[in-house]
Formats: sequence, structure tokens, C-alpha cells
Amino acid sequence: MIVDDHPLFRSGLKTALDLEDDITIVGISESGEQALEQIASNRPNVVLLDVNLPGMNGLQVARHLQNDYDDIAIVILTAHHDNEQVIHALRSGASAYQPKDVDAQELVRTIRDVADGYYLALNKRMSRDERDVWLEQQIDESTGPYMIDNEGHYIPLSPREMEILEHVTYGMINKEIANKLGISQQTVKNHMTSILKKLNVKDRTQAAVTAIRRGWVRVDNDSQQEV
Repeated sequence: MIVDDHPLFRSGLKTALDLEDDITIVGISESGEQALEQIASNRPNVVLLDVNLPGMNGLQVARHLQNDYDDIAIVILTAHHDNEQVIHALRSGASAYQPKDVDAQELVRTIRDVADGYYLALNKRMSRDERDVWLEQQIDESTGPYMIDNEGHYIPLSPREMEILEHVTYGMINKEIANKLGISQQTVKNHMTSILKKLNVKDRTQAAVTAIRRGWVRVDNDSQQEV
């Protein structure tokens, strides 16, 4: 299944993959929510998932799939390659992480590899056990405090923190966010303190830039007009 909100990119992927005898496109979605509905009925072996989707982003979709369909392999596609994002992607349930300008034949090899149960990241091809060891090493070497807690466990932003961070990227202040979500300003402030600590940034502007750069939050003109 292909999940991407850009029609031209979806079309290009489909054209390239249709040339392969052992690959069949069972569904095409333009949003995370739509993808989850189609996956429930189509049950693909592999999902090509854009990280920067409108609404629910690719990493959130991956976490849903990891919880509900651990037999589905996920290949995260992104326009912004970032080593820390690779760790996020694999911890979120992805089997592989590729930039959108990946060569067509390399992407085909990636699809075949993840369908066979392998994991790919930073030019490494790993078994599940090797992936677990690799992730532990990457987290241990990471200098970002949001990556681990006191017990060494990975900490992604919570769904509420992601929601608040999205509103921050639209330029909303705490009072506006509180009114929008129906919570107190103090609750928003507490969440913002947690967000800044996890992302290892000094202020909300840096947090917003980080979220946009990593594809966690999508900002476009339509979204800004709705705020």
C-alpha cells in the first residue's frame, strides 16, 4: 500500500512498482486516517508511508500499525533525512527508512527485504534481534535527553503533547491552545515544559522548528487559515 498526500509522487511510485512482477499495489491512501481504514480491509504485506501527512503523521500511523498489525512491514519515506528520525521511525514500528529521492531499484530491494522480515537503516540490513541491539546502541549514544528516561527507555512525545506542539507551530499562544483543547492554561504550560525537555530545546520556536523539520507536524496555508 502507498500512503502519500502528493498525487504526482503516488503516481510515480505506482508506475515504478507496477513494473515488478512480484509486487502488487493493493491500495493507495492520501492520509493516515484513510490508510488505517484501508489497511484493516486490504491487509498489505508492506506499507510505503510518508512521514509528513496531513492530520495524523506517518510516525503516528506506524505506531498504530505496530500495535494492531505486527505482521505488516512499514517503509517510512521522507523528504528530510535525519539520523535521529531513523531511530524514531524504527522505534515507532517501521522496518525501514528511506529518503524520497531513493533510487527506484533500491526501493524495490527495500520492499522485498522488509517483506522477508529484515530491517534497514543507515545502510544496515538487520534481523529483528540485530535491530534491537542496534537501537539500544543508537539510544545509548544519543545526546538528546528526550530519547531516554531514567530507566533507559525511549520516550516519544505523547499524543497530547503532539497535539499541543502542532498548535504551537501555527503560532498559537497557551491561552488559545487551552481554549481550543478545552483544558487549562496551566495544563498547556506543563505540557510545553515537558515538550521542551524531551526535545532538548530552549523555547517553543525551536520546538516548532524541530517538529516541522522532522515531519511530525505539517504546516500549510489551509491549516493556518483554520486556526
